[in-house]
Amino acid sequence: MTLARVLLVANRTATDRPLIEAVRQRARSGPASFHLVVPATPQGLHRVVDPEVAGREAARRRLELALPALGDAAGSGVTGHVGDANPLAAIHDALHLRGFDEIILSTLPWRLSRWMRIDLPSKVRALGVPVSHVTSTTLEQADGALADGAQLGSGISSSRGVAGVSVR
Repeated sequence: MTLARVLLVANRTATDRPLIEAVRQRARSGPASFHLVVPATPQGLHRVVDPEVAGREAARRRLELALPALGDAAGSGVTGHVGDANPLAAIHDALHLRGFDEIILSTLPWRLSRWMRIDLPSKVRALGVPVSHVTSTTLEQADGALADGAQLGSGISSSRGVAGVSVR
């Protein structure tokens, strides 16, 4: 069995339990290496004033926080980098520069997610790589205010299915 290269794409949800569980499940299904890209998405007025610079520091912090937890879930080290502010461009860059066999995309719930409003999951699926889409399902997760022991839910959808997870 060959080692599958899995691209993880997340920003505010990079440390959320649904993504960590999706990585754990994918690691159990066969040999895989994982790489996380965190698009440097600026918030508020920074989207207009300095969109290329503003989100980089926050994305770097999220990346540093997420890699150990994702590595534990994967059972091996997870690599990562801060990507372009445009999430689709960040994914394109990663696919073309490093090559990946699968993508796990993690978003906030639709009502809170700019990525969902621009229909990023469909755009990523159009790239021709199998995509699993994971969403945070609690407001605490979405706001990044997750406390230890909080009740967590997950929503995972996939263009090819994920073992042991309900597919929507």
